[in-house]
Amino acid sequence: MITRKFEHQEVIDSTVNEELKVGQKVEGKVKNIKPYGAFVDIGNGKVGLVHIKDLSVARIKTPYERLKIGQKVDVVVKYIDREQDKILLSYKETLGTWEENAEKFTQGIKVKGKIRETEKNKNGIFIELTPNLVGMAEYQEGYQYGQDVDVYIKKIDREKKKVKLLIV
Repeated sequence: MITRKFEHQEVIDSTVNEELKVGQKVEGKVKNIKPYGAFVDIGNGKVGLVHIKDLSVARIKTPYERLKIGQKVDVVVKYIDREQDKILLSYKETLGTWEENAEKFTQGIKVKGKIRETEKNKNGIFIELTPNLVGMAEYQEGYQYGQDVDVYIKKIDREKKKVKLLIV
């Protein structure tokens, strides 16, 4: 196995000259965005891919909904293939857990959200409250992907990790 040193002055835990490891959190800069994800420069000539599914818990249509070229971002190393020199990264892992994000909200309050999906079978509408927390409201006609809405938090079920919403 080939070992390479990861030398990056902006590693979150301030270590330098450390070999890059899966699970490590690093700071990088978005270099390029494609429909399938974003390429992030993590230093020392290393660029990793953040696949679109690793940008957000909410379903997004384009990486531009989360990132822009030149933006500094924290990412977590998901996978390293040293022989092919490929690195896969995750952005959503740096945005907090479901529990951490749910703590920011309480039942019975009104907040703003963004529609992320209206189910085709009309079971409900998925609404993003934060980049790593999505709730569901009953289906209603006339709402579209990306639309900002006011919602009332009916219930936060921490056991099932679900948030029930009402569009107001």
